[in-house]
Amino acid sequence: MTVAIIDYGSGNLHSAAKAFERAARTMEQPEQILVTRDPDRVWRADRVVLPGVGAFRACRDALVAIPGMVEAMGEAVNQRGTPFLGVCVGMQLLYEASEETPGRAGLGILPGTVQRIPDGVKHPQMQWNVVDVVRPSPLFDGLDGEIWMYFVHSYAAPMSDLVTATCDYGGPVVASVQRDNVHAAQFHPEKSSTAGLRFVDNFVSLVRSTEVVA
Repeated sequence: MTVAIIDYGSGNLHSAAKAFERAARTMEQPEQILVTRDPDRVWRADRVVLPGVGAFRACRDALVAIPGMVEAMGEAVNQRGTPFLGVCVGMQLLYEASEETPGRAGLGILPGTVQRIPDGVKHPQMQWNVVDVVRPSPLFDGLDGEIWMYFVHSYAAPMSDLVTATCDYGGPVVASVQRDNVHAAQFHPEKSSTAGLRFVDNFVSLVRSTEVVA
């Protein structure tokens, strides 16, 4: 069983890998954590993680520049039902577009346009914030009471019926979403102490939603 963390030159790969390695050690059948640029390994993985830190355009262009990677991601998500997690800019890339980079298309896995967080607050939001779960999600299983997660961002996903959690930063801001086997978090679980590690544990415990079509 493998977790593929996509390496496209962006993101806290070291921190992310350490968090997932810790989660893997708690499993009855330990997971293999791969930090990879190989589309075939991504396609074959049992779970896929797309991290991201930085600007939407730079991250998107770096991801697209890896031959076959976007196609492998799409097939893993849509054909194989592989549990998929986007984090921070890795979440934003899943959408059709972002106000940060008008005219530059996102991956279109999720509908809508990423929007700048409300005016009147500091940009970026760089702080711990309480996350309010608004729709059941297996990634929040076992997290009760005040859930504190760490955020670093100036843009966030649009409000929709996909939202599983929000935070308050000049008004409600999307903190996480889910559509079928696709999960995404604006916060950094790998930097969010006990709550973040539980979130990662829950993702690693997910099972594939469909089988490969012959």
